[in-house]
Amino acid sequence: QLQLVESGGGLAQPGGSLRLSCAASGFNLDHYLVQWFRQAPGKEREGVSCISSSGERVIYGDSVKGRFTSDRDNGENAVYLQMNSLKPEDTALYHCAAIYRGWNNNDMRCPGPGGEFDYWGQGTRVTVSS
Repeated sequence: QLQLVESGGGLAQPGGSLRLSCAASGFNLDHYLVQWFRQAPGKEREGVSCISSSGERVIYGDSVKGRFTSDRDNGENAVYLQMNSLKPEDTALYHCAAIYRGWNNNDMRCPGPGGEFDYWGQGTRVTVSS
């Protein structure tokens, strides 16, 4: 079955950390650019990060710069989102999405929240609260 599956969400205290995973099954994720998005209740979907298929290029949304980092492990066929210094406003449902860009490519055409992707995950919920 071709799919993306997110995991690693949960409850964290303000200032804490979580590491989200986006694992692919049935296809090689290292041929795909991957974006992380989040959507809080009553708010529009927001782009969090975008990582090239090579893993050499990453961009971040303004609200998470300096706190979140994204990387990929081709051996695990996964992309990760390390979230540090968490704030209550980071509370949201986090999704990853992938679009084909070719193996080891630095193409950074990130479709964005309204863009078309080849795969979407079902999401993992993050709650930041004391």
